[in-house]
Amino acid sequence: MKHDLSVTVALLSQTPAALNALLRNLPDVWTHTDEGPNTWTAFDIVGHLIHAEHTDWIPRATMIVEHGESQTFKPFDREGQKEKSQGRSLGNLLDQFAEVRAESLARLRAMNLQREDLDRRGRHPVFGPVTLGQLLATWVTHDLTHLHQLSRLMAHQYREAVGPWSVFLGVLHCHGHSSDA
Repeated sequence: MKHDLSVTVALLSQTPAALNALLRNLPDVWTHTDEGPNTWTAFDIVGHLIHAEHTDWIPRATMIVEHGESQTFKPFDREGQKEKSQGRSLGNLLDQFAEVRAESLARLRAMNLQREDLDRRGRHPVFGPVTLGQLLATWVTHDLTHLHQLSRLMAHQYREAVGPWSVFLGVLHCHGHSSDA
């Protein structure tokens, strides 16, 4: 699929509602249980998405537009949400995510990006040169990755309860996710 900014914004604008519909008012067993050591809960994932709104997508897009490749992005702290989420409710995090995503999309729209702007380049600390289009496509795919992760995580809670049907439930056999860079 060729990158289309309106399609990007359409999906990004739906993620808060999707998370809200899936997670709000669920018992803690669904939202505060992980898959084992070094894995996240649904609560952690929402906190991570908030952290990314503040430190990744729009800050990096702005850096590309204003500085091109002359400045390197700050490395993204994948665990940056841990401290900021402590003591908060999932409902509060869902509300905050909806707010910060709306702000991010307003800032993106205010950039008034044109098709040719998607080829503008910035500098990633690991990958080197990257384009604005790649960054924005990654933002969408990052959302989808975490929605997929949530479905896998939640299905994991019933992995034993489904008994022999597990052979037909692909979500119970999915194991990997890429790390955020």
